Amino acid sequence: MINRIVLAFSALALLVPVSAAAQTPTAPAAATAEAKADIVHVRLDTAKGPILLALDRGRAPLTVANFLRYVDARRYDGISFYRAMPYGEGNGLIQAGITKDARLLFPPIAHEPSSKTGIKHEPGTILLANAGPGTGRSEFFITLGAIPFGEDFAPFGKVVEGMEVVKAIFASPVDPDKGAGPMKGQMLSPQVLIRTTRTVTP
Repeated sequence: MINRIVLAFSALALLVPVSAAAQTPTAPAAATAEAKADIVHVRLDTAKGPILLALDRGRAPLTVANFLRYVDARRYDGISFYRAMPYGEGNGLIQAGITKDARLLFPPIAHEPSSKTGIKHEPGTILLANAGPGTGRSEFFITLGAIPFGEDFAPFGKVVEGMEVVKAIFASPVDPDKGAGPMKGQMLSPQVLIRTTRTVTP
């Protein structure tokens, strides 16, 4: 009888570490989960179709927090993509932001350049526009291709679905007479409405 109890206890003792080990996440799995938690998805519902963005909160926390502040406050609802800037053959960007009511703008934020975040300027990158470091607010770009912006603008995410929509917006008609200085001939006519912007779980 005693032998049976000892054997049973020994068998149970062998099972406990195996069970505990099975429930303990491995380091790579934990790192993957942490990386996913640092990505926030936002869906832009535009007049030409949806665009899904993956924002890198882990590497560009200030810029992503700024963008999400506008999203959560519904201040991007009803704005438009109003500019398509060409950059070389088949490349360029589209631009949107709050342009009609300055009361909807939040204070500007500190600049997070690519050299600080490590986020590259690649096709489908979303960047916070500015008029100089520390002036970025609501305006943003989405690129068609890799554009060497250097340190001028803050990349903070990328398009993961809907690049065909980005390209369709870029290919929309422009007014050759609208726009000042280098922006002349880049103003979309009509502008492309962004109906809503919402955080989503893909």
